Amino acid sequence: MSPRSRPFAQVDVFTAEPLKGNPLAVVVDGTGLDETQMQAFARWTHLSETTFLLPPTLPGADYRVRIFTPGGELPFAGHPTLGSAHVWLQHGGVPRTPGRVVQECAIGPVTLRLDGERLAFAAPPLVRSGPVPADMRAQVARSLRVADAELLDVVWVDNGPQWVAAQLRSAQDVLDLQPDFAAMQGLKLGVVGAYPAGHALQFEVRAFVPDIGVPEDPVTGSLNAGLALWLIDSGQAPSHYIASQGAALQRAGRVHVSREQGHTWIGGDVVTLVQGQVWL
Repeated sequence: MSPRSRPFAQVDVFTAEPLKGNPLAVVVDGTGLDETQMQAFARWTHLSETTFLLPPTLPGADYRVRIFTPGGELPFAGHPTLGSAHVWLQHGGVPRTPGRVVQECAIGPVTLRLDGERLAFAAPPLVRSGPVPADMRAQVARSLRVADAELLDVVWVDNGPQWVAAQLRSAQDVLDLQPDFAAMQGLKLGVVGAYPAGHALQFEVRAFVPDIGVPEDPVTGSLNAGLALWLIDSGQAPSHYIASQGAALQRAGRVHVSREQGHTWIGGDVVTLVQGQVWL
């Protein structure tokens, strides 16, 4: 099809302060674009994710989203979920249920709620959990340039994107990491460490995905969703906490986690930086 003008926005996710979170490009009307065109535009924006909003195909969904990194399509991702819902609402989207938005993506429907001005999505269930194989644990240690004894745990927290989580002794240990990205081939690796008791933040998080062109992601909703299920269920985190991510990249992402009535909500502020049209 011939290119045409389409509404477009670029937003900053998991921050209330512009330029401190994770940017997201959103093509508000992706109808008629095929996968090759979507992938080409995602490479061109060169952001960790670019999304395309489409009419829903599932009963009860408010809209459908396709999520692309520079290297491929994702079945689900957290910061694109919050950012896409924010843009959909800004462009006149009206939820079927007041206060709730149901997003359709490749893993199925994902429910979001409006928590004041802040959006939060329901953490999808883990499709894989528990300790990783010994050879993968060894690869994680090499990738992070740490001794095995420094790894408190290495587990699957896979809710679609195949995340592996490594737990270190402290938030400072997480911030001090100097990863070996060549050794990380094939891994989608999250790292978490706790802040001291009494600190305003509970955890520092970092996310590394070099295989898809994102050596380090500034703030990662899907990883934090998987971490929340693991840490709360194992008694290592309270039912409400705030995680920090992005400090190593001079960002200040804040992920607001809440366990209520059996649901785990992953919340974050979103600010719009760019609005206009894109020719696709």
